Amino acid sequence: MNKILILGLNHKTAPVEVRECLAFSEADTEMALEKLMADPAIAESVLLSTCNRVELIMTAASDPAGAVAAAKQFLAASRQLELEKFETALYLHQGQEAVRHLFRVASSLDSMMVGEPQILGQIKEAYRTATIKKTSGVILNRLLHRAFFVAKRVRSETGIGDHAVSISYAAIELGRKIFGSLAGKRVLMIGAGEMAELAVEHLIRNKVEHVEVANRTFERAVILARRYRGNPIQMDEIDQRLIEADIIISSTGAPDYVIKRDQVKSILRKRRNRPLFFIDIAVPRDIDPRINRLGNVFVYDIDDLKGVVEENVADRQKEALKAERIIDEAVISFSKWYASLDVVPTIVALRDKCHAVARQEVEKTLHSISGLSERERHSIFKMTEVIVNKILHEPTAYLKSEGCYGNKTASIDIARKLFNLDGNQDGIEK
Repeated sequence: MNKILILGLNHKTAPVEVRECLAFSEADTEMALEKLMADPAIAESVLLSTCNRVELIMTAASDPAGAVAAAKQFLAASRQLELEKFETALYLHQGQEAVRHLFRVASSLDSMMVGEPQILGQIKEAYRTATIKKTSGVILNRLLHRAFFVAKRVRSETGIGDHAVSISYAAIELGRKIFGSLAGKRVLMIGAGEMAELAVEHLIRNKVEHVEVANRTFERAVILARRYRGNPIQMDEIDQRLIEADIIISSTGAPDYVIKRDQVKSILRKRRNRPLFFIDIAVPRDIDPRINRLGNVFVYDIDDLKGVVEENVADRQKEALKAERIIDEAVISFSKWYASLDVVPTIVALRDKCHAVARQEVEKTLHSISGLSERERHSIFKMTEVIVNKILHEPTAYLKSEGCYGNKTASIDIARKLFNLDGNQDGIEK
């Protein structure tokens, strides 16, 4: 198990200026895997590179320390950096801790934003590249597939991804509560703040119908509208657009309210009681808070959204505890599978030897018997195979079971000596 290694750095151990120096593009990754695998110390490898982490997931050919040293030199040489400039930011996970770390990363428990779904897709892409380059073998194939399974369990059996933990996404979550579905809704974006843009991007993913952009600099409104395939409008057109809009996202640098209570009150009758949702992400605020007192109008400012985010972060942390239990169970299961790899060659050798002895003895006997049909001969061979399988069932089950893991090496050694598996492999006197 100690041959499984993860060497890397992430947002917790290295600042962005270090991470970006060590990052690998998609185009770089295939060539990097070839170079990494050229070192005889490394048996298998997968390279994961995202904006928040760079990790080498490996198995050592024989000496784990040699594989780690080779991996460090690879990182330094491939990025043309001195090892001393980033070595202190590196972490090393080995054996069960490496397995646990990968399961936690895939399940988004080690992410900057716990519960974010992107990391699983990034790991799948890294694994796909490794399979194309044939750098992932029996152990990493099994490990990565188990990581995908564990991440799916965490996502389906916990609520770790159910609650918005960014300001812009929290706004969209509130919008869904108000409208039920955002499909077909019309959005008016006022200003060009970063969080407002993110909110619009989330809305588009939720299939809003139309986006209009108003900005004091009209050229900027044109650029943003083109990005979202919407329409740019002048600031003095806002009153008219309030009649049609369902969602207004505002993020300007104005010193006073951009939209006042009387503006909204005057258009409510024309809206025929349709809900109107304001997302105010500006500081100072753009939307008059008194608008919230009007019927079927909802106003949320940045403090309201922060409150939602803080509550949701706490909820995600509670769900993370459930996820950790799922991961603990999965680590134990993988460790048992890995331990069974040592037993498999002995079981295969034992079965091969016993079947070979049985076949040869049956052939000797049948050679001295005449008059048997081919069907009868086949039946005797088949019966002999069944007898051998039944005799070997309990020894095989014992070697596979947890019972022998307390002293696995001794159990395997005894089995090999009892059946002379390391001597005359035919088991037949010459």
